[in-house]
Amino acid sequence: MQHLTRRTFLQTSGLALTAASICPTVSAAKADPAQPNILMIAVDDLRPQIHAWEKKFMKTPNIDALCKRGVRFERAYCQIAVCGASRASLLTGLRPTRKRFLSYLSRADKDAKGIPMIPATLKAAGYTCVANGKISHHLDDNEAQWSQPPWRSTGPNWVTKENLDIMAEGRKNGVNPKKNRGRAYECADVPDSAYRDGKTLARSIDDLRKLAKADKPFFFATGFVKPHLPFNAPKKYWDMYTEAGIVKLPDNYYKPKNTPARYTRYGWHEMRSYAEIPKRGPVDRKTALKLIHGYYACVSYTDALIGKLLAELKTLGLDDNTIVLLWGDHGWKLGEHAMWCKHTNYEIDCHVPLVIAAPGKDFPKGTSCPSLVEFVDIYPTLCDLTGTKKPKHLQGDSLVGLLKKPATADFKKAAFSRWPGLGESVKTDRYRYTEYRGKSGESIIDMVLFDHKTDLAENQNVANKPEYADALKEMQAILKAGYQAVRPKK
Repeated sequence: MQHLTRRTFLQTSGLALTAASICPTVSAAKADPAQPNILMIAVDDLRPQIHAWEKKFMKTPNIDALCKRGVRFERAYCQIAVCGASRASLLTGLRPTRKRFLSYLSRADKDAKGIPMIPATLKAAGYTCVANGKISHHLDDNEAQWSQPPWRSTGPNWVTKENLDIMAEGRKNGVNPKKNRGRAYECADVPDSAYRDGKTLARSIDDLRKLAKADKPFFFATGFVKPHLPFNAPKKYWDMYTEAGIVKLPDNYYKPKNTPARYTRYGWHEMRSYAEIPKRGPVDRKTALKLIHGYYACVSYTDALIGKLLAELKTLGLDDNTIVLLWGDHGWKLGEHAMWCKHTNYEIDCHVPLVIAAPGKDFPKGTSCPSLVEFVDIYPTLCDLTGTKKPKHLQGDSLVGLLKKPATADFKKAAFSRWPGLGESVKTDRYRYTEYRGKSGESIIDMVLFDHKTDLAENQNVANKPEYADALKEMQAILKAGYQAVRPKK
C-alpha cells in the first residue's frame, strides 16, 4: 500500500480535515440517537481455551453466556501472534508486512502514520470513544484519536510473600527494576480487586455509568491483561481446576516431525524472564503443570470480570442497544510442540476467540459461524453495524453478512498470518502452509505444510510428501496471490 500522510488520507478517503478530527474535545458530528453503542472487550494472550470452544472442563460461564447472545466465530485468526503488532493491525484494519507491525513494540502511529484507527472513524461519526486497560500495546499510541486519553491501571503484579521476597532479593542484588520479576505464576487468597485487572473493571464500570448518562452513542474499549504472564489469579479460580486429569501436559509435548529447524527453534524467551524458569532448556514437569494450572485460573478470573462488566451493561439498560465484541489478541502455547508463549505461525498461536453480539432481530442469537475470518475484518464490520462510512484504506471484509447468516461456510478461502523471520503463513479450510524466503524475497528457503483434516494439532510436516504435491502448489499460489483475503471461486 502506498504510504499516506494524515492529510492525504483524509482527503482521499472523503473524511473532512476538521478541528474535530484533530482535537478530541471537539465533536465532529451530531450522532443519530438510534446508533448502537459498542462495548469492545479485549483479552491478552487468550487462546480459545473456553468452554464454548469445546474445552468442556473450562469454567467460563460469562463468555459462554455472551456466545448465546451473539455469534461465536469458530475459526477466527489474528494477523500476527504478538500483542503490539496484532492490536495495531486490528485497530487500523491493515495487515502486517515486512516493514509494518513487526513486534510487541509496534505502534500504529508510527507504522501506519496518518491512518485513522477505529476510534478516530467512529469519533468523526459522532461517537464518544473511551479506552481502559490494554487496548493498544502503548498507552499513548494515537491517543488523540480517542475522546479522552486512554487509561491503564497500575500497581503490583505479585502480592504473595514468596514472590515479594524474590523481588526484594532481586533489588538487593541490583537487578534492573524492569526485569525484576517474581515467579511466572501466583495463587493468592485475595479478592478480584487485588490485581490490576480488578482495578480495570472498577474503572470501566464507573466510566460505563458516565457514558450511559450522555446523549451520544459510545465506543467503549476495555482490555484485560490476564491470562498474560505472570499467571497470577485469586485462589478461588485456581481451586476450579483441582480435579485429577484436568491439569495435564498436552498430548503433543514434543516438536513436530519432519519440520525444519527454523520452525521449531523458538526459545520462548518471554517466559524465561520470570524467576525460577530456566534460561535455556525445558521446564520441569512440576513447573509445566503449575503454568498450565495458572493459565486456566487466569482465564476464569478474566471471565468473572467480563461477567461483572456485562451485568453492569444490563443494569444500566444498555444491553438492548449495544454491540458487544470480544476478542483475544492471539493464541498461546501451553507446552504444545514443547514450546510456550506465542511468536510463531502455528495454528495454536494464530487461532483466536472472537464473539460478536449485535442487537436487533436481523441477527440470530446463540449461533456459531464455521467460516474463516480475520481480525482485519473487525474494523469494516463495526463501520457497517453503525452506519459509518468505511475508510478507503481497510484491507478486511465486513462480517455483517455472517452475523445475519452465520451458517455461511465459504466467506473466505484463506486467512493470512505472518511472523518476522519465521515466514508468511496461510490457513485454508484444510491446510496451513508457511514458507520462509530469503532477504530478497525471491527464493523459498523452507516450507511447512500441515493437513488439518488428519493433523489439526500440527504434529507432522507433509510438505515433502509426494501425495501432497498438488496441495502444496495450490497453497503456494494462494500465498503468492498477495497479502489479501482470497475469496472462493463462484
